[in-house]
Amino acid sequence: MLGPTLDEIVAASTEVQAELIETPILSLSSARLDGLLPVGAEVTIKLELFQQAGSFKARGALLGIKRLTAAQRAAGVVAASGGNHALAVSWAAKAAGVDALITMPKATDPARVAGCEALGAVVTLHDDMAAAFAAMNAAAEGGRALMHPFEAEHMIAGAATCGYEYATQAPQIDTFVIPIGGGGMISGMACAIKQMRPDAQVIGVEPVGADSMSQSFAAGEPVRLEKVATLADSLGAPLAMPLTYGVARAHVDRIVQIDDREMLAAMDIYQNVLRITAEPACAASLAAILGVLRDDLAGRQVGIIACGSNISLDRYAALMATL
Repeated sequence: MLGPTLDEIVAASTEVQAELIETPILSLSSARLDGLLPVGAEVTIKLELFQQAGSFKARGALLGIKRLTAAQRAAGVVAASGGNHALAVSWAAKAAGVDALITMPKATDPARVAGCEALGAVVTLHDDMAAAFAAMNAAAEGGRALMHPFEAEHMIAGAATCGYEYATQAPQIDTFVIPIGGGGMISGMACAIKQMRPDAQVIGVEPVGADSMSQSFAAGEPVRLEKVATLADSLGAPLAMPLTYGVARAHVDRIVQIDDREMLAAMDIYQNVLRITAEPACAASLAAILGVLRDDLAGRQVGIIACGSNISLDRYAALMATL
């Protein structure tokens, strides 16, 4: 079995359920969306942006912190991230009384840096994400427990609890559309969904400028990108890695790509129809079903996910000004 078994996913869900939120689902059937959604489709959205620390990442981060040894807890943890994972690790570490070091790119939204610091984490800023990852690895070599943003069994298991929860809440869904960054979310969610609903289709969504998983599927092995070019920083992983690639390859049916402008347009719909201020990654699933997947999903029961939204109003306004 590639990825956690269903019994392991249920056990992980039980392990964290007291501290996490069972995030709600919402039907997107609305006269205000007539002509936009796939013809005849029923679309459901899981509002994971209402999770602890503002994203699905809280699930895996909490599992990881809970599973530390006593020595690891005493040594503290380190994570590299420009956003949601950083906040999730900071939150989970504070709740457990564990010291957290977060390495972030200098271009990170200041509100995210402040959020981590407000949760008691120590934040260091680095030239870019590659430098932040290097600093994370150096701190791990120095003794801190590594909390990788996606390439970890606890991150896959955490995402799997989200897939399990979603498939339980909405058993009618036959097609799930899930964003891809490093692959932790889609690998875990797809692993759970396919065990519960083998006939369901799982479709991944990547930005055209950060398509490491698409390229990896085509190559048959994990691929590193020469550069990342997308405004969706939460989906801007520069590479696929063996663990998450392997689980995703086993359970994901296909991957489609969207461009930044499509994400901005979906962000605008979230704001003006649902009154949700979404970051680009949060809007990726919606962008895909309104665009590249619209014809394919006609008449289907579709599930999308608003995976998280930690974005300042200043950053949101700056992005939307480019639409």
